[in-house]
Amino acid sequence: MFIFFKENISCECIERNIEFVSKFNYINFDFGKEKRGIYLLQDVSKEIIQEKISGIDKIIEINKPYKFVSREFKNEDTVINVGDFKIGGGNFQKIGGPCSFENENIFRNIAATLKNFGVNIIRGGAFKPRTSPYFFQGIGENALKVMRKVADELNVKIVSEIVSIDHIDLFNEYVDIIQVGTRNMQNYELLKHLGKLKKPILLKRGLSATVEEFLLSAEYIVSNGNMNVILCERGIRTFEKMTRNTLDVSVIPLVKKISHLPIIVDPSHASGSYDLVEPLALAGVSAGCDGIMVEVHDEPEKALSDGNQSIKFKRFKEMSCKIDKIREVLF
Repeated sequence: MFIFFKENISCECIERNIEFVSKFNYINFDFGKEKRGIYLLQDVSKEIIQEKISGIDKIIEINKPYKFVSREFKNEDTVINVGDFKIGGGNFQKIGGPCSFENENIFRNIAATLKNFGVNIIRGGAFKPRTSPYFFQGIGENALKVMRKVADELNVKIVSEIVSIDHIDLFNEYVDIIQVGTRNMQNYELLKHLGKLKKPILLKRGLSATVEEFLLSAEYIVSNGNMNVILCERGIRTFEKMTRNTLDVSVIPLVKKISHLPIIVDPSHASGSYDLVEPLALAGVSAGCDGIMVEVHDEPEKALSDGNQSIKFKRFKEMSCKIDKIREVLF
């Protein structure tokens, strides 16, 4: 049961209400003036609530297992602010960059070129969770520091994947959007800690996760206080072997119907092949996604990771123009 407070409720009144519900299992939420209240996890009659709690605006019961990320909790689209740039609510962002940070010169060249193409958010992996322990694992903390320096010089934002709770302070300092990769989608302790931050979190769908499991992972973050969650469809594992994963385009309109959170598409990890990135990206855009994230490299054949699914600058620019035309027609 959600109990929403009126906008003009006093702090003293809230404290008295909290004192009353402290005997129950509850979550206190504050997502701005219009989204302040208490979520009671235990059954309590509305009559008692209305008698004992003051300053109530409305009471809502949400039957879905995911509560805070549902349209019932918040009907309007959530818009994520990344500095001066926005994602969601009709705001579309193109995110591009190398799979892994390799060195400053390569990253600077890629970031500067993409900036000229209108890209405001650059991706780059500093810590890489790889299937094999013998694959390139990333450069680590120094990569984050260099990416931050380059991003500040170029006036762009950066997104990078976190792999450990131990790195939260590091990412909170250097990264604009913290990415939770597919392998950590159900790392609930990590998600709880990220919920304590106010920084945007980009949550990728797990390899075999259902939509409900996907949204419940987002629920871990939001229910702990951080509404700034961006969902990312990056393909799921099916019986098909000719692509790296199978891009679930249907999840885009479905999620936008049942959740207020923005959702973007990663066609690079979905396909595993550079020549499939563009058509999958265009499919995602046509389905209504709020952005795309693709791997771009000036020399993919020399990339330290995922070079086969990275596209070159020319192909990215051509794809970007097509995206703009599709959005102009459809949205």
